[in-house]
Amino acid sequence: MTLRLPSPDGTTRPYEPRATPLTLSPGPSPVSRTVFSAAHVVADPYADVSPDSPGSLAAVDWEATLAFRRHLWAHGLGVAEAMDTAQRGMGLDWPTAAELIRRSTAEAKAVGGTIACGVGTDQLGPSATLPQVWSAYEEQLAVVEGAGAQPILMASRALAAAARSPEDYLTVYTDLLRQVAEPVILHWLGPMFDPALDGYWGSSDLDAATETFLEVIAAHPDKVDGIKVSLLDARREVELRRRLPDGVRCYTGDDFNYPELIEGDEQGFSHALLGIFDPLGPLAAEAVRLLDKGDTAAFRTLLDPTVELSRHLFQTPTRFYKTGVVFLAWLAGHQSHFTMVGGLQSARSLPHLARAYELADGLGLFPDPALTAARMKSLLNVSGVPQ
Repeated sequence: MTLRLPSPDGTTRPYEPRATPLTLSPGPSPVSRTVFSAAHVVADPYADVSPDSPGSLAAVDWEATLAFRRHLWAHGLGVAEAMDTAQRGMGLDWPTAAELIRRSTAEAKAVGGTIACGVGTDQLGPSATLPQVWSAYEEQLAVVEGAGAQPILMASRALAAAARSPEDYLTVYTDLLRQVAEPVILHWLGPMFDPALDGYWGSSDLDAATETFLEVIAAHPDKVDGIKVSLLDARREVELRRRLPDGVRCYTGDDFNYPELIEGDEQGFSHALLGIFDPLGPLAAEAVRLLDKGDTAAFRTLLDPTVELSRHLFQTPTRFYKTGVVFLAWLAGHQSHFTMVGGLQSARSLPHLARAYELADGLGLFPDPALTAARMKSLLNVSGVPQ
């Protein structure tokens, strides 16, 4: 079929869907890089809730959510659970996140999958004190460690609001690192992903913030497995990567420049913990397995064309990229509906979603192109776009 896709100027354009998908079979985990996909959650479309009603944020379809994680594990990816991509702070409350962590970690153990889980402070209100921030981190850390997953110490809105100096960050993180049972991943999420995190590490000057971040790591390098950097600045990530203590990894969270950062240079490379690897999972895993064989050219040939899609999904306002990720999961057949917790499916425009479909289809990401085209047509019809 030929679809008519809407453009931002109010016109429509014809598009003929791709007839055959890219064939990507399940495979082992890459060995030259450690690769995590941050994974989205699937909402329960039958839950009788609205965005401002009690319990509305906890309406999760657990089986579909876990099935998607099994899909990622089958292709050799690790799962970064209960992170920004799972709508932490944008629809997913802490009680539901805790349940997600427990269920996903149990599923990972059952199938032999790798998992790391987000530890934050999102159970707090807007006026938390520093001791309350520390206690909230400690509570969530206990849940993740108790489940048997690797912790990811996420950037905290509450800490950003309560801290008055870089020393406040040093105090909170140093106390947390002293007590962790196993090495953790430290998470630096830039304000483009969450405006409430502006000035994290005690300064809006990224050079000054970097020094504080490195001071935290240098004080306890044995407790830091790696850092996850999401600043969308490849040069800054490379410079930071080169200053890490021996044995501390850099996991790129740069959804704009990931191929070059994962490939690396003569002085090192980044591992990966990326939201874009939710829709790109099978392709991304296959690309990194090519790096395992030393075939850098083939790695870039496969992964470079995906950057246009990623930059589109993560365009400003970047924090709404989750809408595009879930939209593509629906089109790919990983879930039966395009509904998100908290009603976030409305956060991107129809022309934005249409372009996301076009780019993803061009890459061959949809296993059943006919199903995908039919679903896209149904969305266009209900949105009033003549076909």
